[in-house]
Amino acid sequence: MTIISKEVNFIPFESFKVGQKQNFGAYKVTKNEIIEFAKKYDPQFFHLDEEAAKSSLFGGLCASGWHTCAMTMSMMVKQMNMHGRSLGSPGIDNLRWLLPVCPGDTLSVEMEVTDTKPSNSRPEIGVVTSLVSVKNDKNNNVMQFICKVIFSRS
Repeated sequence: MTIISKEVNFIPFESFKVGQKQNFGAYKVTKNEIIEFAKKYDPQFFHLDEEAAKSSLFGGLCASGWHTCAMTMSMMVKQMNMHGRSLGSPGIDNLRWLLPVCPGDTLSVEMEVTDTKPSNSRPEIGVVTSLVSVKNDKNNNVMQFICKVIFSRS
């Protein structure tokens, strides 16, 4: 069974080193997008109603944490489109929403490789573990998680 497509540029597992950092993305968050996402997926008042959100724990309208995840994924896929792809991911660990994401914030992503592990059972692949930090334009971490991603080995 071949798992590597000739039509897609895959990043080789061997190109990752522990401690390696990569910064990317610039995603401008809008009020309309926050409300639209919330209407469809997370209809809580502090994501939907600017006036009512003022009395919330957040003090104003803020994006759903799931929306922040979706915006982060968008930035990650754009990075993949420019530099190469993975083979997928078995998931994330320790997802934390640290600060609210508000209209007007510009988000960016930093990934730091924390581990690389060749697969014992499938020698053609390896797993790269990274700490992913999402920051706003004030350089504050708004979200963090640990991501495991599968890459082909050369």
